[in-house]
Amino acid sequence: MTASNFSAALAVHCRGVTKDFGAGDSLTRALRGVDLDVPYGELLMLVGPSGCGKTTLVSIIAGTLEPTDGEVVVLGNDLTAMSNGRKVRFRRDNVGFVFQAYNLLPALTAAENAAVPLLIAGWGRAAAVEAASEVLASLGLGDRLTNLPTELSGGQQQRVAIARALVHQPRLLVCDEPTSALDAENGRITMELIQELAVQPDRAVIVVTHDSRVYSFADRIASMEDGRIESVASGPHTAPA
Repeated sequence: MTASNFSAALAVHCRGVTKDFGAGDSLTRALRGVDLDVPYGELLMLVGPSGCGKTTLVSIIAGTLEPTDGEVVVLGNDLTAMSNGRKVRFRRDNVGFVFQAYNLLPALTAAENAAVPLLIAGWGRAAAVEAASEVLASLGLGDRLTNLPTELSGGQQQRVAIARALVHQPRLLVCDEPTSALDAENGRITMELIQELAVQPDRAVIVVTHDSRVYSFADRIASMEDGRIESVASGPHTAPA
């Protein structure tokens, strides 16, 4: 079935996705035939033990890592058929990233860091910084807009990274442990903002997490083990322990 057949209902469609690292005796199989569908309008949480392949899978879905084999259709586009240049443009226009490393630019203020996706997209500096400042204020950083990353705590840097991922209203938001450095209250605020801004009828969110405090925000929870999706449960109260 072609990519267009999935675009109406599914934001993400993976079939038989594998990923190998190394070769010969040093070969490691990180993904072992992953099947996963994520409908538009859904917040899916991906859970499982460290090393089970969660980050590898979301990196492939986000287009930052090539699968060894399998089908990966995102927002109606077959990523495996894209040239590198087209994939870069696709990520810029459609995908927001929140990964474990904050990757903030040390010479830029919090507002300027959060505005980077808009600046890359061609916005004027003043408008981009203003829009980023509004998102940062929603995350409780309205009084830290002009601070450099070195002047922020780890939790505050995490929220700047989240604001940067949300500021251009991506159709797919991919988050790797977005609340790991936050206390319970700020974790709740962050997930509420992600839910408000990113979970829309024409968008989807995938969150990798070990934080059981935020399971209640999930529409579905997919459990991974040894490079495979073992189960997908509906509703926050069926989350695995």
